[in-house]
Amino acid sequence: MPGSPRLVDLVQARLDEFLIERGTALRLISPDLDVIDDCARRLLAGGKRFRALFAFWGWRAVNAQATDFDPLAELDDSDLGAIVSIAAGLEVFHAAALVHDDIIDNSDLRRGKPAVHRALETLHTERGWDGSAQRYGTAAALLIGDLLLGWSDELVDAGVASVGDVAAGRAARTEFATMRTEVTAGQYLDIFEETAWRGHPDDELLPRAQRVILFKSAKYSVEAPLAIGASLAGGSLAQIAALRDFGIPLGIAFQLRDDLLGVFGDPDLTGKPAGDDLREGKRTVLVTLARQKLPASAMRVFDELLGDRTLDAEQISVLQTAVRDSGAVEHVERVIVHQLDKARAALADAPIARSARDELTALADAVTQRTS
Repeated sequence: MPGSPRLVDLVQARLDEFLIERGTALRLISPDLDVIDDCARRLLAGGKRFRALFAFWGWRAVNAQATDFDPLAELDDSDLGAIVSIAAGLEVFHAAALVHDDIIDNSDLRRGKPAVHRALETLHTERGWDGSAQRYGTAAALLIGDLLLGWSDELVDAGVASVGDVAAGRAARTEFATMRTEVTAGQYLDIFEETAWRGHPDDELLPRAQRVILFKSAKYSVEAPLAIGASLAGGSLAQIAALRDFGIPLGIAFQLRDDLLGVFGDPDLTGKPAGDDLREGKRTVLVTLARQKLPASAMRVFDELLGDRTLDAEQISVLQTAVRDSGAVEHVERVIVHQLDKARAALADAPIARSARDELTALADAVTQRTS
């Protein structure tokens, strides 16, 4: 991905500039708001920037020349301003989603460091403030997540406003709004399945888990950023459709890899405890397939343990062994390969610039082969 490092640097610079401006505004209200500025900076200081990259290459897939080899070489920063602002907005939106997701999942860690609500609980305790540290941490983190959502809108609006093609800007804004609705719906369906799964026949559980993947992750992580970028560039219906045909199977593969990491990932790489998805009781495709393949007696034990937040390392190992022995891991790996093949096939004949096709192919490998 030759152009990606420069793009990541530009997005980080835009984020830094934006956070300096908003941090100054917060301090004018009260110096006590330093904690919000600190949390925002920590959240946005790193990450893989996959959503920003997909948005950019969706944009460049439309407006690059078919023969471009290095599509960033002939662009100056002013050419990139609109898409960089929108890509930064996607990263801020993702940061907000992570804050809220960690509260919903009662997670302790994010990227190897305390989740925002946990860090705020610790701050409350260390400073000897009144009331419940847990309540303060949760309430303050919710507000920080909400503020980040608003900030993501500001960045997207700034990008849209700087585009000369009003219709293209409006189309990109519409795609962003659709993404927000879909990922929120997907997040709700995720927690719904964790609590209501017993009320549905077993033969419905896999398609229900697949629906969660589609809306919580596949569209949000890959398809929507591609469509936002392509729309901003004035992409044709055929170009955007081709990018969607690439983005949805790749997004499914992306989330299936995430599901495997949530059960078997190395904590030193994922930044989260081993087997965290098992403690949270996630009704993922991996877990659903494992339940389908387990003998009845083993499935009863599996169901009793899954979702118990007090699981110790030995119990986590029992569940991991059950998932592995069921054959579900191999099944999911085959599905990842199949979905990746579908994505590559959609890209092969897509009416987009060759350079973007090459970069998107490299990104597809990166998001499906990652270890964190």
